[in-house]
Amino acid sequence: MTAAEAATLTIADARPAPVGRSFRFELVKLLAQWPVRLGLLACWLGPALLVAIISQQSSLPSDTVFGRWMGQTGWSGSLVVLTFSCSWVLPLLTSLVAGDVFATEDRLGTWRHLLVAVRSPRRIFAAKALASLIVIALLTAGLTISGIAGGLAAVGNRPLVGLDGHLLAPGSAAGAVLLAWVCVLAPTLAFAAIGLLGSVVFGRSPMGLIMPALLALLLGIVQLLPLPVVVRAALPSYAFIAWRGLFTDPAQIGPLAVAVAVSLVWAVAATLLAYRLFMRRDFTDLAYDGAGRRVLAQAALPLAGVLAVTVGVLGVATSASGSGVDKAKLDGSLATAFAHLYVMQTDELHRPAVTEADLRTRAACDKGGSRVDDVGAGNDWRCVVTWRLPGSTATGSAIYQLDVTPDGRYVADGDGPQQVNGFFQVRTATGDQPNPLWQFDGLVNLLTQAPGAAAGGTSPGVR
Repeated sequence: MTAAEAATLTIADARPAPVGRSFRFELVKLLAQWPVRLGLLACWLGPALLVAIISQQSSLPSDTVFGRWMGQTGWSGSLVVLTFSCSWVLPLLTSLVAGDVFATEDRLGTWRHLLVAVRSPRRIFAAKALASLIVIALLTAGLTISGIAGGLAAVGNRPLVGLDGHLLAPGSAAGAVLLAWVCVLAPTLAFAAIGLLGSVVFGRSPMGLIMPALLALLLGIVQLLPLPVVVRAALPSYAFIAWRGLFTDPAQIGPLAVAVAVSLVWAVAATLLAYRLFMRRDFTDLAYDGAGRRVLAQAALPLAGVLAVTVGVLGVATSASGSGVDKAKLDGSLATAFAHLYVMQTDELHRPAVTEADLRTRAACDKGGSRVDDVGAGNDWRCVVTWRLPGSTATGSAIYQLDVTPDGRYVADGDGPQQVNGFFQVRTATGDQPNPLWQFDGLVNLLTQAPGAAAGGTSPGVR
């Protein structure tokens, strides 16, 4: 019999238990599990300790976004925690909570008791889903608050260098950091919904428990591939990297809004599928050990359809094409970042003040020589930046080697002249720090077309 039929095998005048009481019962059950308790403890204490320790080291995680600034501002520590959480922690937490919320009843054989007590499969599903959501929110809040507290306590409330080199005042940095954490709740909900679906489909099988983590690993690998940008943006994990656009000026709101919307679509679709399959389940089968191939197809094929429809909609609604990385975008982004960081370097070296507009910075990038098209990710981008100081007739130039990743992030490595973008220490408010023009991170907007790209021109840079 189905769940709806099983619910009718009760006393005719019996009324279902209130949703609030069922929710509290499910929440207490989740919080009573020692893995969940350990997860809460780790999320509320671990990031603060980790950020405080790393921020005081001489060797910082410069290969992570904002990692190179951990010794200069407390806000970068929370962003390093966010980057690591998006890659591993948040998907694992959704596996721990949502991926096991239905399967645990199969392992314990308590479905009949729960149905008799609640007398409504719909309310059981709602209570379990809501309790999972609350626990995941508590875990995410712990990561957020702990990472921020650890960074501020260890380094202080100082300005943050954005991904285009501009300085965010402490207040602006705080707002951007908090908004970034809020935005990643959308993909977290998508993975939680997939965990609910896996827990319903696979029963007591461990596959349901590990489904969100496996999907996150798969999508992490996929994001490293040279995919068309519309396919990349249609994945539920894209919001895990799109938050970086909050730290440019102007902020790249478009890709982030698309990523959050896509994640919410996936969350709703997976939750509805889980509910539909749950309501059709036969709870009288004591040997139930997961759904068969037919039900797996009913769960997997609709999600594949969601992906296909999303790709089609994004292809029509956006101007993006190909990989989203090209010469014009890199020219403009690198010129902007260099100008901002040159002003910072000038201030740290106590030289006469200049502005970005005074420098009239331009950049010209080339990928792999004349025989290679100047598009796509790779570590073979070579760029020449030129600028002119006020009152000078000479034009300065500097060379950078760029390592561009498929998600639009790049690392610019200074290649001379030594006195401009080579490695040397400069005096800052937090002590001696590497030359800001030596190595820095940048970001291009994958979902837009660079100015002048359609006409074959190049970006004018910063004027």
